[in-house]
Amino acid sequence: MQTTATPTHCPYCALQCGMNLTPAPDGTVEVSERTDFPVNRGALCGKGRTAPAVLASNVRLTSPLVREGGELVPASWDEALDRIAEGLRRTRAEYGPDGVGVFGGGGLTNEKAYTLGKFARVVLGTSQIDYNGRFCMSSAAAAGIKAFGLDRGLPFPLEDIPKTGCVILVGSNLAETMPPSLRFFNELKENGGTLIVIDPRRTKTAEQADLHLAPRPGTDLALALGLLHLVIAEGRVDEEYVQERTVGWEDARAAAMAHWPEYVERITGVSVPQLRETVRMFCEPESAMVLTARGPEQQSKGTDTVGAWINLCLATGRAGRPLSGYGCLTGQGNGQGGREHGQKADQLPGYRKLDDPAARRHVAEVWGVDPDSLPGPGRSAYELLDALGTDIKSLLLMASNPVVSAPRAAHVEERIKALDFLAVCDVVLSETAALADVVLPVTQWAEETGTTTNLEGRVLLRRQAVTPPDGVRSDLEVLHELAARLGVEKGFPTDPEEIFEELRRASAGGPADYSGITYRRIVEENGVFWPCPAVEPEGLTGAEGGAGGPGAQRSAAGRPASTQDATASAEESAARAEDPTASTVDTAGRVHPGTPRLFLDRFATPDGRARFVPVSHRAIAEEPDDEYPVLLTTGRVVAQYQSGAQTRRVAELNAAAPGPFVELHPRLAARLGAAEGDPVAVVSRRGRAVAPARITNAIRPDTVFMPFHWPGEGRANSLTNPALDPTSRMPEFKACAVRLEAVRP
Repeated sequence: MQTTATPTHCPYCALQCGMNLTPAPDGTVEVSERTDFPVNRGALCGKGRTAPAVLASNVRLTSPLVREGGELVPASWDEALDRIAEGLRRTRAEYGPDGVGVFGGGGLTNEKAYTLGKFARVVLGTSQIDYNGRFCMSSAAAAGIKAFGLDRGLPFPLEDIPKTGCVILVGSNLAETMPPSLRFFNELKENGGTLIVIDPRRTKTAEQADLHLAPRPGTDLALALGLLHLVIAEGRVDEEYVQERTVGWEDARAAAMAHWPEYVERITGVSVPQLRETVRMFCEPESAMVLTARGPEQQSKGTDTVGAWINLCLATGRAGRPLSGYGCLTGQGNGQGGREHGQKADQLPGYRKLDDPAARRHVAEVWGVDPDSLPGPGRSAYELLDALGTDIKSLLLMASNPVVSAPRAAHVEERIKALDFLAVCDVVLSETAALADVVLPVTQWAEETGTTTNLEGRVLLRRQAVTPPDGVRSDLEVLHELAARLGVEKGFPTDPEEIFEELRRASAGGPADYSGITYRRIVEENGVFWPCPAVEPEGLTGAEGGAGGPGAQRSAAGRPASTQDATASAEESAARAEDPTASTVDTAGRVHPGTPRLFLDRFATPDGRARFVPVSHRAIAEEPDDEYPVLLTTGRVVAQYQSGAQTRRVAELNAAAPGPFVELHPRLAARLGAAEGDPVAVVSRRGRAVAPARITNAIRPDTVFMPFHWPGEGRANSLTNPALDPTSRMPEFKACAVRLEAVRP
């Protein structure tokens, strides 16, 4: 048995903290510090420290399960795979390819996400594929593409945060969602910088702030517009920057000027003096950043809301300059890579658009298929789930638990139950897996090798540290076996490095160009930032901290590296694929360094300029009224993760966070007649949830908060609103109208 430490990464959030894993003689796995990884420098939160607990055979699935007589019973792998293949084949024959749906997850490695997207489009021929990352970062992604021409969560490394002058952190409680990152913000303050936190609750993160703004949920758009109005009125616009590096300013300026401070105060509840102080703190330093998370993004106007914060950065010259910029704090472990390589409804590998003929030709050539055989864009995540049992009759689901995590969850649960056939691949028997016709036990992070891409755009290598239990196979083996049973014998290898080599070719020349990244480079360089083309373009001049790729430096033809001829890039990558070690070096020996910092010379738009997008405030989809007078917002707690399917199986984490609760202000509790710990019912137009009261002055009197990690009667997503952002198709998790009811014994 292996007893040496294996350097790898945590399976949970997008920090992807470095850790060492060592199998112990008693069969457990020990976690130790890995101080060489710059994101966490050895620090781990409780979830990371206890992650190996889910590896135990008594916690996780170790045998395929099939439904017999209404019950899930153990079965052989051949029987389980045969049943899945027959279920998918039967549906395709009766209803056509789009009668089959595929739903993925932001926890899948890049290799798995890539293969799942390829499987859906090549083997099944279905357009109906999306993933749970649609519920996390899609609004920020859409806004970033509109403004900058490119979506990468952070356009700079985390190490830049302590060196800037001011950070506005919008809708993020990172002290609980990604605790090791808090040190960057503590160092910011130690260096004389300031932190502004915007959140309806006084969270543990807000307690660290120099200034905390507590707007009414769903009003972040008005708040950003009010700040931009003051920037204009006070003469703080960087006119030279706006003229030289942007377009569209006049329309954005006019939209902002309609949001005067007193009007914004009435909408948000943030006072005019606080608005003015925010502008002063943000504009006076030489550099500053705006970082958003799920608060402003999980709204039916999330794209416009993020766009307004980007406009604030552009107007003040805070984007595409050293130690400044807009960034999104990606949530899921591989939320960034998961949306780059083809498991989204509208995308192909390399962050290419599925409806782009050139992109289809390039990827089809790598896959060895006719471009016309690839289906077009399909439904977004919630729309796909809503169509289950009607247009979509069978579903293959990997690494997601929508029965707990989807908005209007009771309705989604009913749609899942209405399917003719459901197959789930998971580590544990989640609430969704418990409804399946077939459940396959698959390997998890420490039992397999594969790459992930963290919130900085740093491509990392998770390495296998332990042998999986008997009876467990990888998702890659599952897709290989299903493809063969459905008539596709080639193109679905099980070796992750072989798949990554194909991913490199498929991504070459795309916005998320991985063609210059190899497993060996990732190990030697502690991760490689994309975009990283196969070779350094001629004429590349080194920008601070690395360069190249879209928005960093120009090629000899004056175009960003990501927009060079895709066919040529594919040929270059294919020629080098035989020798991965040498594949990032051209005949002159120029290794592309990767791109830690984007946009320093130009943005990833055709003319290299950023785009202002004019936006105006609008109400949330469901405002409070006499029947539902209170606002509900949702979020996380430090000891649980996502739907809790894994963390709820760890004793130490359950002891710290044993169940759901309703956080409410003392004035609201008094009107309800509720004391601390009393059961409280929260009722929306979609459902009802009951949980103990947690009474605190840290929340607005017009708002209640529930964490979303639990199923059953405390399921917060029974209440949430599936109203969708028109661009990103993000549901409005962060604000809906509810009423409270006391639960009497």
